[in-house]
Amino acid sequence: MKTTIYASSEFLKHDTGHNHPESAARLETLLSLFEEKLTSVPQKEPQAAEIEDIALTHPESYIYELMDLLPDTGYAAIDTAGECILSPSSWESLLLSAGAGISALNDIMSGETTRAFCAIRPPGHHAEAQKPMGFCFFNNAFITARIAQERHNIKHIAIIDFDVHHGNGTDALTRAHNDTHPNEPLFYASTHQAPLWPMTGDPTNNTDHIINATLPEGSDGKVLMNAYEEHIFPALNAYAPDLLILSAGFDAHKDDPLAGLSLEAEDFGTLTTALCAIADKHANRRMISLLEGGYNIQALKSSVEAHLHALSTT
Repeated sequence: MKTTIYASSEFLKHDTGHNHPESAARLETLLSLFEEKLTSVPQKEPQAAEIEDIALTHPESYIYELMDLLPDTGYAAIDTAGECILSPSSWESLLLSAGAGISALNDIMSGETTRAFCAIRPPGHHAEAQKPMGFCFFNNAFITARIAQERHNIKHIAIIDFDVHHGNGTDALTRAHNDTHPNEPLFYASTHQAPLWPMTGDPTNNTDHIINATLPEGSDGKVLMNAYEEHIFPALNAYAPDLLILSAGFDAHKDDPLAGLSLEAEDFGTLTTALCAIADKHANRRMISLLEGGYNIQALKSSVEAHLHALSTT
């Protein structure tokens, strides 16, 4: 078994401005973590996604619209909430974020690695087909899933999202895909705090292949694992995925400023170990983890360390 980290200093060029939660400091602390404590885990530079890769998920008109909105100087807020910020050098980061999962997938399918952690920004799970939202522009996890289906003929792909916020974009994209491809459904599962922005992910709308499990404010690691064991793992095992893609958000940590759950760094390791066991059982160990949220720098660093320890040793 081999786990590879996909990371690049190019992600630091996506400048979101003063006091924005999704800042370059997030990647700076992870790059230092990889150099200081995780030297035994190999690193690789991801390749940028091509327009045709992204177009399997987002219409070309939307892709080119984002490109046209890039400012020549300063910053441009391109969503109504003012949270999705572009700067002159953001485009390279958007393409690298969309391409990191594809790079990992290609290496997994060639046998070069078995598991991957993609330290990327901007995140992706809030991005809908034609709408940026919640710091997200392209839906990185869903793009990777569609490439796996179309280019590698992997049909059973599960996206597991443990970010504290519901991945409304991935949920919506999965529902639309499953409606039009009923014989090749993707699987999406999310645990998320509720009530909490974006106020989506109601479990009453669950299907056989879309499982949302809500966590009340203050929930700890035990509550999280109970939700997985009761609601998500049975459905995931029944689906029997050939590939697991993780939307790995670490903002459920007790010190995160944007939410109110009470996880410790070790809880992310416990969950990752359980997901690795499912990947071992069904997916020939194949797993791609893509960074989503996590906005307290020290909490992000310790949580990613626990996550990577489980990915690389389990």
